[in-house]
This record gives sequence, structure tokens and C-alpha cells, in this order.
Amino acid sequence: MRETIKMLELAVSAAKEAGRYAAEHIDKVKKIEHKDGVNNLVTDIDKKCEKIIIDKITEIFPLHSILAEETGEHRADSPAAVKWVVDPIDGTTNYAHGFPIFCTSIGVLFEGESLIGVVYDASRDELFTAERGGGAFLNGKKITVSSVELLRDSLVATGFAYDAEGKVANLDYFKAALSRVQAVRRAGSAALDLCYVASGRFDGFWEMGLSPWDTAAAHLIVQEAGGTVSTFAAGAFNIYKKEIAASNGKVHNEMLELFKYESGNSPNSSS
Repeated sequence: MRETIKMLELAVSAAKEAGRYAAEHIDKVKKIEHKDGVNNLVTDIDKKCEKIIIDKITEIFPLHSILAEETGEHRADSPAAVKWVVDPIDGTTNYAHGFPIFCTSIGVLFEGESLIGVVYDASRDELFTAERGGGAFLNGKKITVSSVELLRDSLVATGFAYDAEGKVANLDYFKAALSRVQAVRRAGSAALDLCYVASGRFDGFWEMGLSPWDTAAAHLIVQEAGGTVSTFAAGAFNIYKKEIAASNGKVHNEMLELFKYESGNSPNSSS
């Protein structure tokens, strides 16, 4: 218990330091690179923020393993049962264009299970936190998902993959949602979208083509706020799944109806 508190405090400190650095330098990006030959961007600020976080973790917990978006696995063979999953700037495309919808995300796994989630939005000074079994919080105040019961009354969000195939694959779901919900938003940061589900700002969210660092922190925050998280086919979710459907729970089954497809038709089919 004491160590968990220490890890949560460290995750908060690291996320805030990196997030504030990113916010202070949003108009000072010097270098933008493309990863994997697609429109998946990384800036020099992403790399600096990631270093800030990794240095803080390794100083206090030198044996813990780390999975970071820009530099990959650190101490993957560590005997420790703890893994930190780091996204220094979730919403890098937004960030690179000066659009202030981005955040820093840090998740902590213990023996493969999500233990801690911290997401910091420096632009709005909003800190979302969760500890497994301890509830979810926004700036220290407990949060819960919305009470909306029908999809037609829901505000939902989605995100589009960087690759062209992934974008096209989500268009059918997007069009299906438009005719069934009150409105759809696409802000460009999966971690923030999930936190907005947790805090009741959105009633549901889905996305395909994700990586572990996109969801490691925020999916736990949704669950601890009373929400439901699954794959599109209602299967159990973990951070290594490529797709996520999250909601307040009340509209979840109705939302999953949007994603029904014949087995094998989806490029991200999982259960």
C-alpha cells in the first residue's frame, strides 16, 4: 500500500512536470519527424518530455520496467513486477499544430494488471487520477460517469488511426454513430477522450489502431469512475488490444450494436 501511494505520487509529479514543459513549449517546436512512414508525428518536445518522466521513474524505482512511446522498452528483463507505460504527449499532431488538446499519460501495471492511471492536461491544469479499487478523481475531486441512458441522447467521441486503411475502416462506424447519437466529437487525444467519459463529459468513446500507451492510464480511470470498457465485440479489454469501446455503462450495449460485423471483416477484430 505504501509503495502504491509512492508510485501514484511519482506518476503525478512526473506527469505534471512533463505536461507543463510541453505546454510552455507548444510554440517552440524545432523538429517534427514522421514515424513508421505515416502521419504519426513525434517532436523534439515529445522526446524531452519522455526523458523527464523516465529520469524521474528510474531515480526512485531503478528496477521497474518502462514502456515508453518514443523510446520503447526499458529494462524489459527486470525482475520487478511493475511496469510503467508512458505517453509523454498524447495528441502530438494537435500539439505540433499548436492546437491545445493534448495530455501526458502515465499508467502503472502490477503483474500485468492496471494499478495506477494518471493523465494530466496542462492546458487546462486538469489532473485525472485513479488507483485500482480506489475510485477516479479530477484535481482531487471524485468523478463518476454520466447517467445518460439512451444512445440517442449521448455525446460520444472517436479517433481515427494514422494509417489510411485504419481511417477508412472507422468511417462506417462513424457514419453509423451519426444517425444514432446526439452528436460525435473527434478531438485527437484518446487519453483525454477516455477521461472525459470518466468525468461525464462524454457518454461513450471508441477508437481503433491504438497502442498500449494510449490507454494504459485512462481506461483504468474510466473503470474506477464506474464506466465500462471492452473491445468492440464485448470482449475483455487490456492495453495490448488495438481497439477500445468505453462508455458510462448504460449505453454500452447499444453502442456496441454500431460495431457489429461479420467475423473477420474488421482489421482489428478481437475478443
